[in-house]
Amino acid sequence: ATTTEYLIDVPGDAADALLAHLKQHKLRRSKVTLKDRSDEFSIHAVYGTLNAEGAPPGYLAAMDPRHPSLGMRVLSVGPQAVSKDEGATKEETGRGDFAEDEAGNDRQSSSPSQPQTRPERELRQKTFETLMNNHFPPAPGTYRVLRTLSGIAEGSELATRTALECNLEFLNAISFSKGCYLGQELTARSQFTGVVRKRIVPVMVVGTEMEVLRPWVMASVIQEMGLEGGLDKILGDFGAGEDGEKGKTKLELGGYVPPPLPKISSAGAGGIVAIMMGSVPTTASSTTAESETSNPQGGENVEEDEEQDLEAKQRQEELQKVRLAGERLQKEIAELAEPGASIVDKHDGKTIGKIVAPPAPGTTVLLAQMRLDRLGLLGDKEKWSRTNRILIGDSTKEYRYLPYLPLWWPEIDPETGKEKVVEEEEDGEEELDDL
Repeated sequence: ATTTEYLIDVPGDAADALLAHLKQHKLRRSKVTLKDRSDEFSIHAVYGTLNAEGAPPGYLAAMDPRHPSLGMRVLSVGPQAVSKDEGATKEETGRGDFAEDEAGNDRQSSSPSQPQTRPERELRQKTFETLMNNHFPPAPGTYRVLRTLSGIAEGSELATRTALECNLEFLNAISFSKGCYLGQELTARSQFTGVVRKRIVPVMVVGTEMEVLRPWVMASVIQEMGLEGGLDKILGDFGAGEDGEKGKTKLELGGYVPPPLPKISSAGAGGIVAIMMGSVPTTASSTTAESETSNPQGGENVEEDEEQDLEAKQRQEELQKVRLAGERLQKEIAELAEPGASIVDKHDGKTIGKIVAPPAPGTTVLLAQMRLDRLGLLGDKEKWSRTNRILIGDSTKEYRYLPYLPLWWPEIDPETGKEKVVEEEEDGEEELDDL
């Protein structure tokens, strides 16, 4: 008899719950076997390529089916993917084995007092790391950062929420034309007749004293003044060149309509975070070196070199201040933004969102289930403002939130909170009929 095996790639924090759920629906006399094989296999994410073909023996590879921005998923499953040189025991430590799980935490194996061989999962991780060293630099923890910056929730973060609130219809996770699953009736009804009022979005939290960056200023102007008035204001304020003339006109936009909020890629969001957190590299040392080599004998440029050195030192000091302020902000938000914590608008005291996932390491970007009307994405009564002030959880300190739309989001219909359906023009078909 032929045996067919399916492997389900699922976040570690949801594996036990999924296995228990599947067992509830397994018929007693069926020949289906369910098993958790997390300790036998390892899963990896690779960025910087869109080619998942030609995986070496022992590996299965495919682009992440949710979106290419999440990279390539690689499963180490075959015996060829385990190095025989990595099977040494840890008798010298007596502490057992440690392996990093998908959340980046260390897990200690049982019986720590006994010498043990490394678990197969750890051996696979080491083998894969060795295999990839010559092609991609290792970057532990990057997956969670990129996933958060991309605005994608997974695992336990999806619990208690509907599929549409989690944007699963945008991530190739739902079919509205086939299949039968728990919750299908509610999901289909929401898609075809209902209104989606809340969605998970990436939110950057900053201090109220920080200058709001241009993408959010432009979005706020368009929401406050409307598309026509907002574009006139933007093209007047931001489009003017040194000669005072507008750099762009509405005609040059070619029909492009700016979204109600900035639409930013994960890489773009990471760049913005790096600037705001002071993580950009300083050029002070290179400037100083250049000034020393440009005039080795001294002379007329000595004073100019001294001014350059002073400016470079001042830039370095300013960057250090920004970096320290960024570290303090990261620590504050990490302590406050626990899953389930409320986001309250200080203006009217109303809860406008709930934290879904804490900030990604090194950032203040978190995932939150937000009311679409308070983002300016649903209806026309509420607007998102760049001067907003919010409270997180039980804190009394005010912050500012800068939401943005991931690149994979389609245009949202302001009447339904769902993907906007563009009706196809039928003029051409009518003309053909007339002929």
